[in-house]
Amino acid sequence: MSDGKKAMFWSKDNDGGVRCGLCPHRCCISEMASGVCGVRVNRGSELFAAGYGVVSSIALDPIEKKPLYMFRPGKHVLSIGGYGCNLKCRFCQNYEISTVSVTERGDGKPKTENGEPLEAKEPRKMGQGQRLTPDDIVELALRTVPDGNIGVAYTYNEPLVGYEYLRDCARLVRGAGLGNVIVTNGYINEEPLGELLPLTDAMNIDLKGFTDGFYRRVGGDLQTVMKTITAAHKQCHVEVTTLVIPGENEADVEGIARWLASIDPGIPLHLSRFFPRYIYSDRAPTPRNTILKAKDLAKAHLKNVFTGNMW
Repeated sequence: MSDGKKAMFWSKDNDGGVRCGLCPHRCCISEMASGVCGVRVNRGSELFAAGYGVVSSIALDPIEKKPLYMFRPGKHVLSIGGYGCNLKCRFCQNYEISTVSVTERGDGKPKTENGEPLEAKEPRKMGQGQRLTPDDIVELALRTVPDGNIGVAYTYNEPLVGYEYLRDCARLVRGAGLGNVIVTNGYINEEPLGELLPLTDAMNIDLKGFTDGFYRRVGGDLQTVMKTITAAHKQCHVEVTTLVIPGENEADVEGIARWLASIDPGIPLHLSRFFPRYIYSDRAPTPRNTILKAKDLAKAHLKNVFTGNMW
């Protein structure tokens, strides 16, 4: 485990705990325990971004894979991922790197602002990955410019839980004349989002459903993600993805499309097929016909609706 870097957006509690302010969980974290994300840790009554610079995955991807279909189409982007996530989706497609724990001792049970315990994800140790400084990331990005690279995408796990590393990389990437792309669940407080958006060129934001009940089941809240999409659209290119899950959220697609159209009917919406993964490994994939029907409903409100690879 990396020693990490002192985190931003936190305060001390009277009992030696620390209160993280990065996302709406506002975890109260005891000594040597981590927040719900698994990677923000209390050490000596200070909050650290554990795993700073530990990269779980790195690849030069087509920009369309993010998915971003209407931002620099035909180009590539250097994609990097870390560990951890602040939601707890039972259908997570990247659970090997998102469901981690760096808790060393203590009860490991962060609490909300009103003192209620938050359900932890399946604990997993943080992998070592590659240790890459922000300077290393910029060097790699520049080296791949001849291959069509336009910048760096922060993706694979939930990149915003590694806020400090993302921000440090993004500053250097922007200074080198390249772009920054964030693929995120959008579950972040307004202040940290506001500091990051001026460094951001494009975002793909998951809108997982369109009811409060669905978001409660994944450990978040709908209003926060809607605010993130609205704020991001004012400052950078935004595309939205919804993973359509049978029996869960297929009825939400038209509402999602109608709401996005109220912001801008040109916002691209990607409808993705669910495939069995993680806790939902025993479920059937989303039928192709379900996706096609959802696309027709969404196209009544939005100009750009994509279904990607249906196979």
